[in-house]
Amino acid sequence: MKKLFIVMAVLMLPFRALLAGEGMWIPMLLKQLNEKEMKEMGMNITADDIYSINHSSLKDAIVLFGRGCTGEIVSDQGLLLTNHHCGFGQIQKHSSLENDYLTNGFWAMKKSEELPNPGLTVTMLMKMEEVTSQVLEGVSDNMTEADRSAKIAENSKKLIETAEKESGYNVIIRDFFLGNQYYMIYNQIFKDIRLVGAPPSNIGKFGGDTDNWMWPRHTGDFSVFRIYVDKDGKPAEYSPDNVPYKPAYHLPISLKGVDEGDFTFVFGYPARTSEYLPAVAVNLITEVTNPPKIKLRETRLDIFGKYAANDPKVRIQYAAKDAGVANYWKKMIGESKGIRRLNGIERKQQLEKEFTEWAKTGNHTAYEGLIPAFEDTYTQLEPINLAADYIREGGMGIELISFAARFKALSEVTKETDPAKIEGMVEGLKKQSADFFKDYYQPIDREVAEALLSIYRTEQPENFRPALLNEIDSKYKGDVAVYVKRLFDKSLFANEETVNKLLDNFSAKKAKTILRDPAFQAFNSLSEFFVGNLQPKMITLNARIDSLERLYMRGLMDMQPDKRFYPDANFTLRVTYGHVDGYSPADAVEYNHFTTYKGILEKEDPNVYDYVVEPKLKTLFETKDFGPYADKDGDLHVAFTASNHTTGGNSGSPVLNADGQLVGINFDRCWEGTMSDLMYDPEMSRNISVDIRYLLFVMDKYAGAGHLVKEMTLVE
Repeated sequence: MKKLFIVMAVLMLPFRALLAGEGMWIPMLLKQLNEKEMKEMGMNITADDIYSINHSSLKDAIVLFGRGCTGEIVSDQGLLLTNHHCGFGQIQKHSSLENDYLTNGFWAMKKSEELPNPGLTVTMLMKMEEVTSQVLEGVSDNMTEADRSAKIAENSKKLIETAEKESGYNVIIRDFFLGNQYYMIYNQIFKDIRLVGAPPSNIGKFGGDTDNWMWPRHTGDFSVFRIYVDKDGKPAEYSPDNVPYKPAYHLPISLKGVDEGDFTFVFGYPARTSEYLPAVAVNLITEVTNPPKIKLRETRLDIFGKYAANDPKVRIQYAAKDAGVANYWKKMIGESKGIRRLNGIERKQQLEKEFTEWAKTGNHTAYEGLIPAFEDTYTQLEPINLAADYIREGGMGIELISFAARFKALSEVTKETDPAKIEGMVEGLKKQSADFFKDYYQPIDREVAEALLSIYRTEQPENFRPALLNEIDSKYKGDVAVYVKRLFDKSLFANEETVNKLLDNFSAKKAKTILRDPAFQAFNSLSEFFVGNLQPKMITLNARIDSLERLYMRGLMDMQPDKRFYPDANFTLRVTYGHVDGYSPADAVEYNHFTTYKGILEKEDPNVYDYVVEPKLKTLFETKDFGPYADKDGDLHVAFTASNHTTGGNSGSPVLNADGQLVGINFDRCWEGTMSDLMYDPEMSRNISVDIRYLLFVMDKYAGAGHLVKEMTLVE
């Protein structure tokens, strides 16, 4: 096989024009690829200050928090900052009626009060090295995808075993550029992580999911943890004898704030992006699958809103559900709208025309026919993806059916099942049942069920219909309302009392009751159709797409030797950089790059918890008792926007200034820029960060936890 030495090829590329914030760059390659540009944009430090394996650097203060967020170390005693929504699960676990830390906040006033979190880890990158040739040893272009994957797995396993034995670190291998390049990543994993502090949720989640994706934003989205190690400084499981971690480096914190045009960079663990998809794939996402999902979610939201407007109790019951449904609904609308605004599909089609013509020239025959192959494969995938989306949004969007689905494991209980296992499942379901019915209003769910199933039945093609839809046609003569009435009237899962009766003294005999239930049968119909009819085809077609994308990525890099390529995000440490900037989302609408405490008071609503302003906080605002955390304009700044290219996983990432000092914590993106996972727009793509001074203000002036601020290195 022809070996791929992409790293060397990339390093030899000539310098390209400014990207104005686009790109998620590998830290170890910054010096070769990005340092010159970063300095021209305003950076004062060097790439070696950001990433080095020879001396301490910024990378030694950045961690993967849990499995899906980023955190940063801000003291020589292992103090760690991340988002409130990243630490929410731990805060919730420690909360009780007696100690409601979600509502009241939590602050350890001494280290002995810091709370352990079993199972929570933070992961620190020690070093990376390129291992493409070793991973692809023995891999040939004529292999099947299954054989190729098996060989790569075999090679990777050997490399990892050797590296772990020699280094003592946890080692993983990740593919980059869609399987054209591989890196071995050496990590240190810390297992004793303790909760130190968190503001009340009406600060840490101010605006709730309603404000999610939106700007202006006024959310103090942060929480505080500490890393502990054994007495030898090594990662260890929790022990009361463990001591605070002394990092090789911790981030200094700037009190100067940021001005429009200031250089900033984000250092963190972005999760997933798909910047190199072909036009047909982007069209599938934005024009084929997003619209019906948007319609189905909008249908639910309209029904939620109608009932909530007439009943305060229902409004409270469905507030979180409404926000949860609206969250991705809002994201999809912004994503599709953004791609249309950019003429993204047309731009990709033009690139593909150029690619097709280029493939006909020189020694590029391996790439001929690639675009038609994409189009053929995605044409086959389109109805399958749509059918899967209708199952998730149209069927499982009905609360009764999704609740019944939770009883699947219990429906499979037999006389031979371990009684202790049964008892564990029953106790878990009793708690889930209580939580479900506390916030369940059946009239809403009935109307939602009728509306969703009517859309599902009307719009889903005949050969992609689960038995549930055919039953409505055959047994109920297409009358969805009659089917829904029977579903809710006959299902035991529609009533808390009958669910509790089922769970009390549960035995294998009762498992048959679950199997006969109409709501559970509806779930089974959806599940069986997905597993039996859709999933096998999806696996086959997606494997083919993986192969095509890998070849297309290689071809694009061959065709455009003067272009700097960055790999899609894959939950590995990356640097993205840009400038502090506002934006204009529509004609005659201009957004500043920052918000202040005044917006919190303007949004205040005592009747909605997400917009409640705590009395002490309000007093501090009204008396302008901001301490040293006010901006030079005299106001307390809360959040700011910049053109850093971020995505999921970047939650909790440090936002650093030109001197490598912490100025904010990233927690969101603006709605108009949500298409940046597919295509970056320098005019609209903005990451949203809490101003570090607002964090310090809440910690010090509001919570009285100034001892934590004293641990940090503050730069005036």
